[in-house]
Amino acid sequence: MTLVQTQPRPADADPAHRTAVEVMDAAGPQVCDDMSVEVALAVMAAARTARLVVCDQDGQCTGLVTRTELAAVRDSSDYTDRVRLRDILGDHGSFTSPVTTMAEAEHAMRSRRLGVLPVLDEQGSAAGLLALSR
Repeated sequence: MTLVQTQPRPADADPAHRTAVEVMDAAGPQVCDDMSVEVALAVMAAARTARLVVCDQDGQCTGLVTRTELAAVRDSSDYTDRVRLRDILGDHGSFTSPVTTMAEAEHAMRSRRLGVLPVLDEQGSAAGLLALSR
């Protein structure tokens, strides 16, 4: 019998096979879905970020909003100060798992035309964000 010594592959050897948890960015600011659009914009300005992770009362991630989306809502003729983030959330199914490969995540993001995809842990909380590189 001959012993064969193997060496682990470097993590960057095949980026498509890396998982979301290996390359995700921090989730950033997380806010409750009952927050008003104006307050959310103020939080973004204070945090110097262009997006917020939105969670429900139980801490479950329900979506992601961007400064551009919120500004468009605020500037629309239908806007009132009673509009809450839960009222404007779009596609609630745009999430991924920490064990999703980058190839799978990239395919999902491109097919759904998403620039950013939240990564949720087993409890449904935001663990991080994946962003497409340009």
